[in-house]
Amino acid sequence: MANRIVDITVHIDETLDPPSRQALAEKLRGEAGVVNATYSEDAPHLMIVEYDADRLDSTALLGLVQRQGVHAELIGL
Repeated sequence: MANRIVDITVHIDETLDPPSRQALAEKLRGEAGVVNATYSEDAPHLMIVEYDADRLDSTALLGLVQRQGVHAELIGL
């Protein structure tokens, strides 16, 4: 069975410095079902998260982000 890898954009409300952004992305990458989490240097409030839709849904993914102590919402739903 193939994984259904999808991505979603998460808007982070706080202004995180580069080490904090990196730590958040690394924490998410360690979660089951998350394939990758990246930021654009041009848009540091936006994080693209790739995940296995058979293991997580967008609401669960948002919860993972928010449990890291940041305020965030999903973009483009």
